[in-house]
Amino acid sequence: MKLNQNDMKNLGLTEQLFQESKLYSNLFIGRVSSQSKNLYKVMTESGEITAQVSGKFHFHTQDFSHFPAVGDFVMVDRTDNTKGNGVIHHVLPRKSVFARKAAGSKDDVQVVAANIDTVFICMALNNDYNLRRLERYLSIAWDSGAMPVVVLTKSDLCNDIESKVYEISSIAFGVDVHVTSSTSEEGVESLKKYLGNGQTVAFIGSSGVGKSTLINRLLGRNLLDTGETRKDDKGRHTTTRRELIIFPDSGVVIDTPGMRELRIMHADLSKTFVDIEELAAECKFNDCTHTNESDCAVQREIQAGTLSADRLESYRKLLKEKKYEGLNSKMIEREKLNAMFKEMGGMKSAKKFLNNQKRKKRR
Repeated sequence: MKLNQNDMKNLGLTEQLFQESKLYSNLFIGRVSSQSKNLYKVMTESGEITAQVSGKFHFHTQDFSHFPAVGDFVMVDRTDNTKGNGVIHHVLPRKSVFARKAAGSKDDVQVVAANIDTVFICMALNNDYNLRRLERYLSIAWDSGAMPVVVLTKSDLCNDIESKVYEISSIAFGVDVHVTSSTSEEGVESLKKYLGNGQTVAFIGSSGVGKSTLINRLLGRNLLDTGETRKDDKGRHTTTRRELIIFPDSGVVIDTPGMRELRIMHADLSKTFVDIEELAAECKFNDCTHTNESDCAVQREIQAGTLSADRLESYRKLLKEKKYEGLNSKMIEREKLNAMFKEMGGMKSAKKFLNNQKRKKRR
C-alpha cells in the first residue's frame, strides 16, 4: 500500500519530525509497525518494508531501550525491498514511551510502544479485575508522557459494574473510565473520540482481556484474531507481537501482547497516588513512615475508613521498587542492606560497629 503525504500525517508524522528528517541526507523517514527478533516492518511513503538496524547503530547503541520499537519514527536507506532489506540508521526523538523492565531480566528495559498519545489500560471485569495492578499500569502510563484511559472489558461477565467503576474512579484521579462488553458494541462508540488523524492509541493489558476484540470493533471488521473465554473465565492470549494498525483518516492503534508481569522501570507515583501524597504533607513529621507515628494524616484516614490499608501498601511497594530503578542487582542489594541498617548509619557504619565489637571480645 503506497502512502501519500496525508497518509503519513495520519500515521503520526508531525512537521517537527519532518524537519528533523531533513537533517539526514539520502535517507527516508518511516514508522516502525512491528518487530520480529532483529527484523522490523517499517511504513514509508512508498509502502511497508522489512528492515534491520545498521551494524554501526548496533555497535554504538549499548542501551536496548534506544533500539527501534513499535511506534518509533526512523530513518531508513530505502522505501522498497526490491534490492533487499532496508537498513535503519537512526531513531528520531520520542515524544512518549511506555516501557517496563524486561520480563526475566535484572535490568534490561523493554519499550512496549513509542510516540503514543493515549494509553488504553484494558482490564476485564471478571477474574482479571485487580486494583493494585491497575495502580501499577497507571504509574507507568503517567510517566510515559501519554494520557492514560481505563477501558473495562467483559461487562457482560460482571454483576456489580457500578461498584467496580466507583472503586476505580476513587484511585484513577483525572483518568477517564469506559465500560465495554465482549458480546456487543456497548461502550465502543465512546472510545472513538480518542482516535483522530495523526493520533496514536496503544492498547495495554493482561492476556485475554479483549484488546484485539475491541480493535476489531473500532475498525468495523475482524482484522485481528481473537480467542474464546476459557472455562476458568479467563481470556485466551491471541496477540503474539506488538503491531501498529492504520485507521483510515483516524490515526493508528498499537496492539500489544498481554503482559503477565509488569515490572517498573520508570513511574510517576505523584499522579497515581495524589491522595496519599497530599495527606503525607499534613503529617506532623516530614519523614513520617505512616506506620505508628503520632499525628499521621495517612493513618488517620485509614482509621476513618476513607483510605484503604491495601492502597497504602501498594504505594509503599511501588515506591520501594521505583527507588531501585536503573540499578543492577549488586547495587539493589547494597541499597537494601543500607536500608536494613539505616538506624546504624548505613551498611558501612554497621560493619564498623561489628568489627569494633569483635575487637572488644578479643581483648
